[in-house]
Amino acid sequence: MTSGLPTPFTSFVGRRTEMAELRRLVGAARLVTLSGAGGVGKTRLALEAAAASVKEFPGGVWLVDLAPVQDPVAVPGAVAAALGMPDQGPRPVLEQLVVYLSSRRVLLVLDNCEHLVDACAQLAQRLLSSAAELRILATSREPLGLTGEHVFPVPPLDQADAAELLRDRTAGVRPGFEVNDANRAAVRRLCEGLDGLPLAIELAASRLRTFSVEQVAERLEDRFTLLTAGSRTARPHQRTLRAAIDWSWELCSPAERLLWGRLSVFAGTFTLDAVEDVCAGDGIVAGEVMDLLDRLVAQSLVEHADAGDVPRFRLLESIRHYGRERLVDSGEDERLLRGHRDFFLALAGSLHQDWFGPRQAEILARFRAEHGNLLAALEYRSGTRAPVSAPRTAAGPGPQPGTTERSGSRPGDPQAALALAAALMYHWVAGGFLGEGRRQLERALAAAPEPTLVRARALATAAYVAQLQYDLAVADRWLEEAQELTERLGDRVASAHVRGHCGVSALYRGQREEAFLHLEQAVATHTALGDQLGVVSWRGALAIAQTLFGDPRAPETSRQALADQEAHGERYARAHLLMVLGRHAWALGRHTEAKDLTLSALSMLRGFSDPIGVAKMVEQLAWITASEGDHRRAGRLLGAAGSLLHDAGTTIAAGDPQIEEYHARCEAEILQSLGSAGYEQALADGAAVSGPAQAIAYALDTETDADTRTGTEPAAPPPVASPLTRREQQVAALVARGMTNRRIAAELVLSPRTVDGHVDHILTKLDFSCRAQIAAWWAANQVPTP
Repeated sequence: MTSGLPTPFTSFVGRRTEMAELRRLVGAARLVTLSGAGGVGKTRLALEAAAASVKEFPGGVWLVDLAPVQDPVAVPGAVAAALGMPDQGPRPVLEQLVVYLSSRRVLLVLDNCEHLVDACAQLAQRLLSSAAELRILATSREPLGLTGEHVFPVPPLDQADAAELLRDRTAGVRPGFEVNDANRAAVRRLCEGLDGLPLAIELAASRLRTFSVEQVAERLEDRFTLLTAGSRTARPHQRTLRAAIDWSWELCSPAERLLWGRLSVFAGTFTLDAVEDVCAGDGIVAGEVMDLLDRLVAQSLVEHADAGDVPRFRLLESIRHYGRERLVDSGEDERLLRGHRDFFLALAGSLHQDWFGPRQAEILARFRAEHGNLLAALEYRSGTRAPVSAPRTAAGPGPQPGTTERSGSRPGDPQAALALAAALMYHWVAGGFLGEGRRQLERALAAAPEPTLVRARALATAAYVAQLQYDLAVADRWLEEAQELTERLGDRVASAHVRGHCGVSALYRGQREEAFLHLEQAVATHTALGDQLGVVSWRGALAIAQTLFGDPRAPETSRQALADQEAHGERYARAHLLMVLGRHAWALGRHTEAKDLTLSALSMLRGFSDPIGVAKMVEQLAWITASEGDHRRAGRLLGAAGSLLHDAGTTIAAGDPQIEEYHARCEAEILQSLGSAGYEQALADGAAVSGPAQAIAYALDTETDADTRTGTEPAAPPPVASPLTRREQQVAALVARGMTNRRIAAELVLSPRTVDGHVDHILTKLDFSCRAQIAAWWAANQVPTP
């Protein structure tokens, strides 16, 4: 069971009747839509019901936050990203989703559908008609309008629950606060005035840190004249929410209001450094940003998005929309949107330049966290969001896109969007977003046809992406234009990178001499120009080509390339070179060497999101394992590799006849040893491994190797005096040491979502509600760490 749901920071208050009915509907209906006004608590109720239903969905329960999505076309991509489904293949994302979900029992929570109702309805219709075990729980201010949809209107809180929510949230900012005889009447008046809307109550509670309930209730009565004097056509709850937010706005200082409005340009979550860069100036001194942000957090206008090492923040969606309206009214929106675009262009350029070194996993993590903001920056057009609607082994980095000077960028400058799309090359190719990257690059190239160096670099990046999708015809067309541009513009570094990519295309086509010519020229040109990173990059690709073609120079080139990569702390390209060296060793019958090289390659890809690269390495390990006679484990490894490739929308043999031959040979050996039924069972066992991180952990699990080598199932963990499994004990021990889920994931080589699921299970088994209770239980019981 997997939970892709966020861990709530606050307790869930009331809603017992609604929870019971909603849980019943989730079990009985395929599409349930929670409808109601903004701020009525649709999202929180949906998340609580989903969390309570985790055990019923072995394929996982996943939150898809659609609030940052503006383009209806981008809805399937948002679902794929939330599921962790790699977008690697050339097929449309929706088709990949249909295949991915067709055999899984999954609950999707589509949150904030109101601005994308048609797109969400079309997506739900397609997915539900193709995936029999899929269930969808949606939140929207209006129903999706599908036949068979069960609409669940979410009412305001009743008086008792509203008062309890006010008490609970106020106690968080004013310890010891209670509803008593002295303030009970004022509490009732305040909750009634807020119409029982949870968001409005929480905003009011944030002010009770300073004022009495009587003072807030009295002020609220004055401010809510709009409730009876507003537009008769507007929904009452919408008027109430706007009044509540208007009131909160009025209570903010001028600087707090400025920051609130400016924060609305961020899509999804954001960091302090981004806020300081984008939002400072013209009324906000840079040194004030941290304090202002902290004050907005204290007022529940901004919330913490996670508990990672670098804090991230988000605006509630209603708060963000309100802030955007205020920003537009101020006339600052154009400047802020441009500043947002420029910040992320500069960030992407800086991270791109730092890629070839020891920070690769960290860089990918930052890119993933900023995915929503990066897409929003790419969509910037003159002050508005545009309608949003190797072999993998050749890991050359291509041209260095660089950045556009921030002082000279123009509103809606298509060259800036092109530079950003190119600077995100490693986000696309190593972060699991090949399909998204290709779409963004194609769109940016179409919008900026001018013959500039930025275009040449973007063309080379687009060609790299297309090569990894084995679309060589398109890749070569882009490389031809890029080569002509770089030569015309006289950029020898960029021209050498294009040469390298031409060599990769030749390698994919089996054109030995042409591949050597281009790659050797790339290395020679970078050497002559003193571009050490270019030399290291393309020497690694040359080593791969020489190894695959059996050139006698391959051992020396590979030795030098590996030494250079290690000296720079580079892991991604090194992993792919080690894989090829392992394949070559296996083909020569050196099985021990082949296994060591392949396991080293897999180990180096920990922390990356490269499902196709991991799949190829796991597949290769299966060949080696079968050659050693361990056919059951080899079958499981094939199943794990096949699952990764299935989710990525491709196959192991795509574009490479040699791999197809090796795969067929391995299958034949396993079938002869295990028989058809045994082989199918082994494949099914391996397919249970989910995602690149788990596949790497499984492949590196030497204990499992020992178990399956004898043809037995892995040994069960020894019994312990605890209701937790061995893995849950390990997670609990690290929780007790104060580690975040992200740090635990790194420590145990698991995905963050897997750790989230383990923590959820621990809380459920021990009947706890927070991590502090886990730590206390662990210390009291002194359970030995497995």
